[in-house]
Amino acid sequence: MSLRAARLSLSVQYAVASDDLPSRNLLRRWAAAALANDAIVTLRFVDTAEGETLNRSYRHKSGPTNVLSFVYDDRPGIVHGDVVLCLPLLRQEADEQGKTLAAHCAHLVVHGMLHLQGYDHRRADEAARMEAREVAILAALGVANPYAARGTSPAQAAQGPTS
Repeated sequence: MSLRAARLSLSVQYAVASDDLPSRNLLRRWAAAALANDAIVTLRFVDTAEGETLNRSYRHKSGPTNVLSFVYDDRPGIVHGDVVLCLPLLRQEADEQGKTLAAHCAHLVVHGMLHLQGYDHRRADEAARMEAREVAILAALGVANPYAARGTSPAQAAQGPTS
């Protein structure tokens, strides 16, 4: 039995103008690195208004969020879904966290791809598993641990505030 890399059909949509986003080749590399199965995925970069509308409609939360994942369970054995990235929020977070936009995009593309494959971070044990997978994938891509500088990982955040 031979092992083959998971195949990825990737579409990238830009609903917001930008000349500083990572190339499609980099986006594909990051998305593919997070795959365990073949996938059909759309990455969509949106503005704050669309990010807020989607977050309110699908998560019933106000304000935009950095990444949303939408899974379509219509193709057995194939990961099928959309990953939506709110570009203004990504820029703001990257600046606040002292990292490049590319490094932050890499992290959130991997994060979104893992969500499409069933990873989650609602409970501390789930968050620890997802975080470990993210860190390992990003390290293989040459991207620093995104949680090291912040001091709070999703696993810690899932446990609730410390104060």
